[in-house]
Amino acid sequence: MNRTTLALGTAAALLAGGTADAQSDRRTTISPYIELSQVLDADLKGGDVVTYSEVAVGIDAATNTPRVQAQISYRYERRIGEGHDIGDADVNTGLARIDAKVAPGLSLDAGGLATRSRNDIRGAAPGILTGNVDNISQVYTVYGGPSYRGHAGAVALSADYGIGYTKVTTPTTGTGTPGQRLDYYDHSLGQTASVGASVAPGAMLPVGVSVGAGYQREDGAQLDQRFEGYHARGDVLAPVAATVALTAGVGYEKIDVSQKDALLTAAGVPVQDGDGRFVTDPTSPRRVAYRTDGVYYDAGVVWHPNHRTSVEAHVGRRYGSTSYTGTATYQASKSVGLAVNVYDTVETFGQQLRQGVANLPTSFVDSRDQFGQQFNGCVFGTSGAAPGGCLNSAFQSISTASFRARGVDAVLSAKRGLSTYGFAAGYTNRELYAPNVPSGIVVYGEEDQSYYGQLFYGRALSRVSGINANAFLNYYTSDLPGSAGTISYGATAAYYHYFGRLGTTASLGVYNAKTEGQPSDPSLQALLGARYQF
Repeated sequence: MNRTTLALGTAAALLAGGTADAQSDRRTTISPYIELSQVLDADLKGGDVVTYSEVAVGIDAATNTPRVQAQISYRYERRIGEGHDIGDADVNTGLARIDAKVAPGLSLDAGGLATRSRNDIRGAAPGILTGNVDNISQVYTVYGGPSYRGHAGAVALSADYGIGYTKVTTPTTGTGTPGQRLDYYDHSLGQTASVGASVAPGAMLPVGVSVGAGYQREDGAQLDQRFEGYHARGDVLAPVAATVALTAGVGYEKIDVSQKDALLTAAGVPVQDGDGRFVTDPTSPRRVAYRTDGVYYDAGVVWHPNHRTSVEAHVGRRYGSTSYTGTATYQASKSVGLAVNVYDTVETFGQQLRQGVANLPTSFVDSRDQFGQQFNGCVFGTSGAAPGGCLNSAFQSISTASFRARGVDAVLSAKRGLSTYGFAAGYTNRELYAPNVPSGIVVYGEEDQSYYGQLFYGRALSRVSGINANAFLNYYTSDLPGSAGTISYGATAAYYHYFGRLGTTASLGVYNAKTEGQPSDPSLQALLGARYQF
């Protein structure tokens, strides 16, 4: 069993242990299960049809107490091929989020993710991960750390520490461009630390003042990559009306991203290890992939008309060009909420993924539809206060290079009676960084981008039955050699019914992908399964 499977199991243990004194509390549920399924995958263009069986074990658990808010949904399945058309495989899928108050002012935030996702942005773009899918890697990530919030008179104090680990398996076949293959991500370990102090407007001065500093480092296995950053910043907040304030800030930032060269053959081709990853040249000096060292600044406006609505927008100068950031939240009711995030950061795949998981709600919608995008797209929350978040910006491709990520995400979730709705859309752009040396690495200065949308609908038909439906659309483009615009879209639906502890599920999915200059690839999927819930 891999370390992330263990970590997700540990999260379940923490969830159960954190509520050991409240097992009778109706807000706490723990439901392990075993499931058997039969899957059909049909190529609608070529006529090929494959079938296979699945044996799965999993756990769904959640708690919501004054001290602990947490949820975990984890599933391990063994796929058993039938005939020679599809091989056996192990698949791990799960999401865990925990926010626990361990002492006055002190809390613990932790999370974990196991999923499968697209690897190379130039390759295949499967949306329903059944059968022998190309260009897919299994991804694991975990993170955790304490946070402190307190006061010293009128001064609010904060301190945070986090540590996280990300692991990616080598992708399935059919990726990349011959002669121009990108390196495969392996694993990374990252740490962050920050401190801050702030004073609200009117407490000591007419304006609010905040100062903060932070440090982050990540060490990646591929080519001995290292990301190290320091920053310090000060802000002022000046109210200009009852619900409007102007804000401005200035800071100092230093980021160094470096790595070593790939070992080359006499012909100048990168040497690969047994897993297909580039081998590090032990004699190589450390090369700078990206560096910034200097002052950055921005100004903006904050609008907070009531406790349900908040909008904040900033424009400034950072990373050598104009930078736009902002957030907007609207909680229409206890069960209806909207969140919009505009971001501009320099980071790595591991950092972006761990931060994305940390931004997901501690109570989320877990669909019974195994054909839906299981935690590799947008995740919808169950309350208006935390409508959800998207991981698409990280999963548009799994990059070993660092990059500047700019984009926007919008998530809407709603619950009306027996129905639950979710809608999400976004855009992300990456400018890739790597040492500009003739070492066979082709990403320096190139950009890739994606547009995405996702819909979710769930309805309880009775106390023991219900339906789930998903629809998604993705479009990818890249400046990398050998790339072409790719669009993928699909829709899935599932019906489930429980007979006591035994439940049954029927799912159906349709999917299509089209790359410029190539024929489309439509397919149909079907599943029948039975689950016993302990």
